[in-house]
Amino acid sequence: MVNTKLSNEQVERLMDEVLVVIQTIAPSKPLLKAFLTDLLTPAEYRDTALRWRIIKLLSQGVAQRDIAESLGVSLSKITRGSRELLDQNGGFAKVLKQSSSTKHKS
Repeated sequence: MVNTKLSNEQVERLMDEVLVVIQTIAPSKPLLKAFLTDLLTPAEYRDTALRWRIIKLLSQGVAQRDIAESLGVSLSKITRGSRELLDQNGGFAKVLKQSSSTKHKS
């Protein structure tokens, strides 16, 4: 029997490969969507979109309880997003800042 357990280092290398693929195909929205649809289960795809919606609502100052009620998600899922959003060096804050500055240039 072959050992299929991956080390953390192997997982990181594989994630780097995925990120390179995404970066390469990102200009083609249809190709990127097809890739993500194949890569993720329908539940993972939906959950990713939902998490991004939560982050955007939090960044607009919407209360966590209001988000939970309107989206039908647990407060713990929202709290995690809120905690990550507070990290100004984290990915969410950086992407939202870049996204905001891109909109202002248009």
